Amino acid sequence: MKQDSKHDFRNPNLPLEQRVDDLLAKLTLPEKISLMTHESAAIERLGIPYYNWWNEALHGVARSAPATVFPQAIALAATFDINLIEETAAAISDEGRALYHEALRRGIHKQYLGITYWSPNVNIFRDPRWGRGHETYGEDPYLTGEIGAAFVRGLQGDDEMHLKTAACAKHFAVHNGPEAKRHTFDAKSNQKDLNETYLPAFKRLIDEGVVGIMCAYNRLNTEACCGSPTYLVELLRNRWQFDGYVVSDCWALNDFHENHKVTGDQAESAALAIQSGVDLNCGVVYKHLQEALDRALITESELDTALSRQLAIRFRLRMMDPEPDSHFPELTVDTVGSEKHRQLARKVAQSSMVLLKNDNNVLPLSKSIGEIFVSGNNAADINALKGNYFGVSKHYVTMLEGIAGKADPTSIVRYEQIILLDQELERVRTQQVDHVTSADAAIAVVGISGLYEGEEGDTPFSKTGGDRDRIELPENQMVYLRALREACGDKPLIVVVCSGSALAIPELHDLADAVLWAWYPGEQGGNAVADILFGDVSPSGKLPITIYNSTDDLAGFEDYRIAEGKQTYRYFEGPVLYPFGFGLSYTRFEYSNISFSKEHVQRGEGIEVSFDIRNAGTVAGEEVAQLYLAAKDVPFQTPIASLKGFQRVKLNPGETTRLSLILSPEDLVIFDDDGNPFDGPFEFRIFVGGSSPHQRAEALGIQKPEFAELKVVQKT
Repeated sequence: MKQDSKHDFRNPNLPLEQRVDDLLAKLTLPEKISLMTHESAAIERLGIPYYNWWNEALHGVARSAPATVFPQAIALAATFDINLIEETAAAISDEGRALYHEALRRGIHKQYLGITYWSPNVNIFRDPRWGRGHETYGEDPYLTGEIGAAFVRGLQGDDEMHLKTAACAKHFAVHNGPEAKRHTFDAKSNQKDLNETYLPAFKRLIDEGVVGIMCAYNRLNTEACCGSPTYLVELLRNRWQFDGYVVSDCWALNDFHENHKVTGDQAESAALAIQSGVDLNCGVVYKHLQEALDRALITESELDTALSRQLAIRFRLRMMDPEPDSHFPELTVDTVGSEKHRQLARKVAQSSMVLLKNDNNVLPLSKSIGEIFVSGNNAADINALKGNYFGVSKHYVTMLEGIAGKADPTSIVRYEQIILLDQELERVRTQQVDHVTSADAAIAVVGISGLYEGEEGDTPFSKTGGDRDRIELPENQMVYLRALREACGDKPLIVVVCSGSALAIPELHDLADAVLWAWYPGEQGGNAVADILFGDVSPSGKLPITIYNSTDDLAGFEDYRIAEGKQTYRYFEGPVLYPFGFGLSYTRFEYSNISFSKEHVQRGEGIEVSFDIRNAGTVAGEEVAQLYLAAKDVPFQTPIASLKGFQRVKLNPGETTRLSLILSPEDLVIFDDDGNPFDGPFEFRIFVGGSSPHQRAEALGIQKPEFAELKVVQKT
């Protein structure tokens, strides 16, 4: 599609600022206002087509033409694999670009066909009851920042001047439930938790070059997140020097006057958002900008500043070039849902799945097993594959299909669903479990799905607006599993759990011989589960969350205090079922010989930590080596342990390699009770191993972590 090139703003050889200024000078005031919402109007006299900014790419191009559905975001985090996540995001941007160009060529301009993606979600998953937690990268700020940065690199590409697609980090800055109150809720957070937990991932993505930030619905310490001088102006723009665009969450500006009561009407809400640095309104409040101007609530200069920032994104995406569909010519519609991307989705799913139990090495199963009994509410349900913010695939493979496809041609595979996700307890029929008596092994695929946990209004089985009030596995499933265990007798019971958040399953752990956590594993989830169950792949995923024993272990759902509230693995002091970073393999890994590149560090310096890792088992496998810090003997509360480095490595049986991880000066900062960096000398205990340094990990089969101590001294 060739566009009129007579205007300077069409000239790709001119500096970006000059092109933006040229277009701004040509726009009338009504035209400027028409470009300020997510449904940016066509400016026909200048040859600018309608553009809808709203698109999603959380784990694949979403809500659009059929495309590859990768594992849900929480599963991406469970890979602990930065390179793999960047490759995944690059594949998503390939498909998004291909669809966008095809739409341009056909003259189609509509929602979900653009290349401005409102992904990723880097909020901290502080409480497993939050329905949207599976959109995030888990409960740790370091892991969230590193996985999020890799995702941004993959989406945006490596051209400093231009963007392949535009990423957007959300929801700035403190937003994680409750869903039912998100339009009225005032999240209270102290400066220590902000600096230590809630803000680092956003800062990491800004340093990486993310071009978009979405502000949240709720208030933070009384200020509406999308109208906050403290966080949008002072922190984001002034201190962090963010120069991209800020978009409101959809219809969040209506909350200013309707729910938060910080403004009196839509014109005042529009003015507050403009003055707070919100450049684009997902919604309709900015349709009242003319009234705000007429009432002298804002100036046209302030409007121009906001418009110029979001127009710059469209220029960097080459939308204003004479031939906007001519870039990336190698990306055609054949790219979308390609075999290459299908195999990548399978690899990501394999790398994300976490083996939680494997008594007596019942896994892997033999492919020539005589008979398998498959059952469970999620065994043949594609809802267990999708998560939320999902696309539609042409190639869904359920767990049942994957298992059937992997078994030997003469193996008998029997299937009975037996239990439904929302089935009433008194109607659970367990007599069908008797079919297991002739089988050599039973595989139960249980858990929940996006029907049960998700965003406000999207979860028909949630009674709390998308959240959960309890984290226990639904009792109807426990009735079924007890009956299945009894029917199995001495034969192995393997349980595959689908969930995007922690489920309290201590009884399930005791009933099962093996437990595999599969998340919402995307279109190739069934194949990936079968690859692991039958030993083609050794499991290597690690938990990006803590799995607790009970809902009673959790703090109040509306309590945003991390340190004082004892939330997440970094501060929770009680026993857990499975700790953060935990995950078993079909082999064993041993860590030894930890050393530092220097004996101590001065403030403002970094350090290199090196250690040996050995595959002490009999099969090849991949391991995620993890590094944690714990401050010693300081006069204020610090995390029990904090992840500060990780690396995935593949080792053959008996093979040893030496790994080195770099701790930056920022990694060695600890915050006092007021949220200030601590100035005095102190020591760190540095742990390396296959899990967070929790005694439960050792009890479940992970080698006790290696540790050494490092002194941080004041700079001389």
